[in-house]
Amino acid sequence: MKRHKSYSPEELRYLKLLARQYPTVRAAGTEIINLQAILNLPKGCEHFISDVHGEYEAFLHILNSCSGVIRERLDLLFQDSVPRAELDSLATLIYYPEEKLEALLPQIRDPGEFYRITLYRLVEVCRAVTARYSRSRLRGMIPEDYRAIIEDLLHTHSEEVDKQDYYKNIISAIVDTDQAPDMIAALARVIKCAAVDHLHLVGDIFDRGPRADIIMDSLLHHHSVDIQWGNHDVLWMGAASGSRTLVATVLANSIHYNNLEVVETGYGISLRPLSVFANEVYRHCDLHRFEVKLAGGEDAHFSEKDKLLSARMHKAITVILFKLEGQKILRHPEYGMDDRLLLDKIDYENHCITIDGQRYALEDTDFPTVDPADPYTLTAEENAVIDQLTASFEHSEKLQAHVRFLYSRGSLYKIYNGNLLFHGCIPMDEKGELLSFNLDGIERRGKDFLDFADTAARRAYYYRPGSPERRLSMDLLWWLWAGRNSPIFGRDRMTTFERRLILDESAWVEKKNPYYTLYNEPAVCDRILREFGLEGPHCHIINGHVPVKAGKGESPIKGGGKLIVIDGGFCKAYQPTSGIAGYTLIYNSHAYRIVAHQPFAGKAAAIRDDSGIASSTEIFERLELRQKVQDTDTGRELQSRIEDLRALLDAYHDGAVKEEHKR
Repeated sequence: MKRHKSYSPEELRYLKLLARQYPTVRAAGTEIINLQAILNLPKGCEHFISDVHGEYEAFLHILNSCSGVIRERLDLLFQDSVPRAELDSLATLIYYPEEKLEALLPQIRDPGEFYRITLYRLVEVCRAVTARYSRSRLRGMIPEDYRAIIEDLLHTHSEEVDKQDYYKNIISAIVDTDQAPDMIAALARVIKCAAVDHLHLVGDIFDRGPRADIIMDSLLHHHSVDIQWGNHDVLWMGAASGSRTLVATVLANSIHYNNLEVVETGYGISLRPLSVFANEVYRHCDLHRFEVKLAGGEDAHFSEKDKLLSARMHKAITVILFKLEGQKILRHPEYGMDDRLLLDKIDYENHCITIDGQRYALEDTDFPTVDPADPYTLTAEENAVIDQLTASFEHSEKLQAHVRFLYSRGSLYKIYNGNLLFHGCIPMDEKGELLSFNLDGIERRGKDFLDFADTAARRAYYYRPGSPERRLSMDLLWWLWAGRNSPIFGRDRMTTFERRLILDESAWVEKKNPYYTLYNEPAVCDRILREFGLEGPHCHIINGHVPVKAGKGESPIKGGGKLIVIDGGFCKAYQPTSGIAGYTLIYNSHAYRIVAHQPFAGKAAAIRDDSGIASSTEIFERLELRQKVQDTDTGRELQSRIEDLRALLDAYHDGAVKEEHKR
């Protein structure tokens, strides 16, 4: 006779909670069968993107095309039966269904026939990309209004003789009832969801490009995404948390690069307090070092009055920033950044400054709000301006929603399916030893320090406003943005002061952490992976932050294949440095492959010319066996779930938990 198991009170409490979800033996058994089936499906495709920097059109195109995955699928299915031009058009239709249909329809003689052919092809593509998903998972990808119809189309094959009429009638009914455009959009959505199972965004969504808020809106609706915070993301997170220093930094950067659209239009933040203050206080000041950067063709769109106001605002907020940064450094000697206290080092009489023993001429010493005897104290007017601007950041509903999403889906690093993802670096010294940081009285390094900093970043947003804990954590967010050897900054200094006021570019140098040299050594990469509990032939470090100079022959693959740099190069300002528009990474059940992209001509050109983004793909690591879900982190979670359900079945059989049958 089988001996009955004894259960602890904790086990019984958990099993009874689980029984609410699976109230019968049949329900628990059915779920075990379902999960076992999922474990044997092929591993889903992972898509890695980094450093998009507000370039929303290029980002959305990469996202829609899945870095070429969809086009490859079209070629496999139709290359012998459909002309290339039609495949190009079909790909664009999948990426931008509404816009492409609007452009195509005026040129089509027989819209009904076009719709029928297109629907047949899209159903075939949809069937191919969804083959690795369970029906329950697939159901969640399909828009509810069209769920029943699409499921019928996907699971009814037109070549089955008995069902040919049924299949044809569905397509005909869709066309005859004018539902074809909406059905095409629905199928395109399913294809894009199914082509990539999970998206990793490895930092720097914000700054430089025009509309980071549009990128964030798309991520809010993405079916499966995680984010590793970049230094520019932490900057905006700190501003939204109420850090006056980081608000000043956001605005100084945005004005400098003439990128205020995201601030004013995207997030509805008014800069009127700053413009009024700047026009009054800086009206007669030297502004030549604070002229706003204008891209090609932009100059004609701005009057001399506009340019003058922008320069005044830029100088006003930059001086406020220098003061606030100085206050942080004085408040935190543990940051070890006293050498970055520069306002008090200015020699106004000789218009120069000494930095690290080197004397430099200053191009501008006309600072009407700086008291040489007390240079880091804000004037009453400056205090009022930065307080008003900070309140606007705190009260922007859209910005707050986006930042909450960054906190909920984001972290400083992530371990996922054997890979370690982070934006910047793991700080180390020249010998490859992990740097130690003491920011709260305890020495921390490596994983331990990143865990501490991640927690502190969350406290900056979620702790009670005005509390000492929140203020300390907001200061740490600033340190993460600009602190010496911060893991997401990775340099010994941020030379904003020098770049604005010193002509000699030798003063602008920001020395990179030794990580960026040592990561070429496989042994260093292996040590970092072990620090985070990873070891094995297919474990990698994946990060961005520093553009790969592909034009000069630099490879994105480092450390003998252990580390991949995927700085996206989306930002147009960085493309002359990289020589291309950066890299993305694809990891499917067969291999890892790096995709190199050329600059994007824009959404309008892509729709008009079916041009897309020119890309080249390199498979740099093949897997010995095709990976299944059971080989992934998700698979291990499902296996644990199966074990719990088996324990529930045993409890049902033992009579320790009773079935609940509905009447």
